[in-house]
Amino acid sequence: MIKPKKSLGQNFLIDEDVIKKIINSGSIENRNILEIGQGTGNLTKAILTKITKKVFVIEKDFALSNLLKKNFGNKITIINDDVLNFDEKSISNEKLTVFGNLPYNISTEILCRWIVNLDNDNFWFNELILMFQKEVADRIIAKFNTKNYGRLSILSNWKLDINKVCDIQKESFFPRPKIESSLLFFSPKKNYHKLNDPKKLEYITRVFFNHRRKMLKKPFNQLFKLNENLQKKLNLNLNLRPQNLDFDMYYELAKEYENLAS
Repeated sequence: MIKPKKSLGQNFLIDEDVIKKIINSGSIENRNILEIGQGTGNLTKAILTKITKKVFVIEKDFALSNLLKKNFGNKITIINDDVLNFDEKSISNEKLTVFGNLPYNISTEILCRWIVNLDNDNFWFNELILMFQKEVADRIIAKFNTKNYGRLSILSNWKLDINKVCDIQKESFFPRPKIESSLLFFSPKKNYHKLNDPKKLEYITRVFFNHRRKMLKKPFNQLFKLNENLQKKLNLNLNLRPQNLDFDMYYELAKEYENLAS
């Protein structure tokens, strides 16, 4: 039996009812599938009961890669690599449906990397069905004027529509984690604010939320030298706090910062 590695954030999904929920959340029929964090392959096995085109898995752990190869043979294509170093766009010329029981220790890093690297109007996936620590999921789906709203919410909702599928109890995993999880469904938006450099959005949200409980005047001054014309153009009240600005305002600010830098 494969022993989960704490260093890799491994918690294997063992709950058949949860697996069914995950499978029913995405479009599998006649799609190319990418799975990340598949553990011993319980979800993989369920995916293979559907009529798919190709099933790819990314697995860093050699022991798990060998187990998957033994159990599934040529039914799946195993990519033995670190998901953070791998170019997911090189997997297939067709779009992918992605399932991920993401390692908690790198889940936000994976999501943010994917979002920042998305090409405008040329997404490499149809859907993302991803599992996160519940606390992280709450931050991803948070709305402005709430305590969980912040950088992760703003970046995640930029190009993606996000819906919460369900919460998942600790008992659904082996070993049992200390926290609950949540399953989120992501789909590409048709309309969103176009930015040439998404890292500008990352940067300005970092500046604003480094002063989360302060008024907007200080971070705005840091970024835009207290540009009164811009303040009037955006109808921006500098007495507000970062969590009081909605998604669109941050995307507008990122665009203005791009224009300033060009």
